[in-house]
Amino acid sequence: MLPVSVWEKESFFSPKDFIIIGSGFTGLWSAYYLKKRFPEKTVLILERGLIPSGASSRNAGFACFGSFTELVSDANKQGEDEMLELVEMRFKGLEKILKKFKAEQIDYENKGGFELVSPGKFSNIDTLRTRIDGLNTQLKKITGKQKTFQLNDSKILQFGLGGSHHLVENKLEGQLHSGKLLECLVQLVYSAGVTILTQVDVKKMEIVTGRVMLETNLPITLNAQQVLVCTNAFAKTLLPDLDLVPARGQILLTGRIEGLKLKGAFHYDEGFYYFRDLQNRVLLCGARNKYLTEEETFSADISEPVQQELERFLREIILPGTPYQINMRWSGTMAVGKEKKPLIQKINDQIYCAVRMSGMGVALAPQVGKIVAGMM
Repeated sequence: MLPVSVWEKESFFSPKDFIIIGSGFTGLWSAYYLKKRFPEKTVLILERGLIPSGASSRNAGFACFGSFTELVSDANKQGEDEMLELVEMRFKGLEKILKKFKAEQIDYENKGGFELVSPGKFSNIDTLRTRIDGLNTQLKKITGKQKTFQLNDSKILQFGLGGSHHLVENKLEGQLHSGKLLECLVQLVYSAGVTILTQVDVKKMEIVTGRVMLETNLPITLNAQQVLVCTNAFAKTLLPDLDLVPARGQILLTGRIEGLKLKGAFHYDEGFYYFRDLQNRVLLCGARNKYLTEEETFSADISEPVQQELERFLREIILPGTPYQINMRWSGTMAVGKEKKPLIQKINDQIYCAVRMSGMGVALAPQVGKIVAGMM
């Protein structure tokens, strides 16, 4: 980078009220709510990549709040209250997105959500129906619907799916274009007066006389009254004591398939597999649970074992007997931990963090951003 000019030093690189590290969904929503709360204060977002390089622009574009078996599992592992709290955060977050942006701006489609449930998950179909009814009763106060989930095995043949499964439908689930949502959020915060600097890698934070000094790859020290870390799994490099583990999510995308029957957003095995249609193509993600230790990595590479498992699932369950080509493969880095709820924390009077979205950043970020902005 060229030596900094006086104009740059006194504008782009001048001391700020707030600096947010990370321009993914959480960072952008946090900036939006900080400017709403403090319109006169300066907000700067720093992004180490040219565009967000974690999971925000590298996910599946699901507008969901949890599949049936995922919520059942969460209730068993973490308790019903925490499960319902998370569902409410996700549901309200999705409502905020659809209130702020028009469907056509973010390619939002409400084709419904579906989950393939193995008969082995429940002792019999009556047990499955009873569990669905019980979960629906719990969710009614959140979704406003008598039946958030309902058994609909008749659609399995309609979608051309293979295997022996039950199908649980959720008509409230949708899908969107993650890249276009990010673009809309960038435009929103720009219009509010937020500055975004890309390709800025923050290496160290230090508090000096009540301000946070940031050492970066720039030839100048940036500083702010308060700093918010929104880099999800990558926050561990700046705040090593956080309960965070990286979780690589791998994805493949087929070419166009003539007469594709699949329509909607689909889940399998407690949400560890998820797939959807995208302009007559199939987007398939997951299989991380088969290789949990290996996928706890910051690497953006794809791995052969996971991709082979995804191809097996595609061939046997999603497109049995249908020829296809795989056109793209990529991965995104999520953050998980001992708890599933987001980590929204005050580190000290100057530093805060909002991380650990557990693969639900699209839905959680609007609520998380509002909460952490209210703490600062």
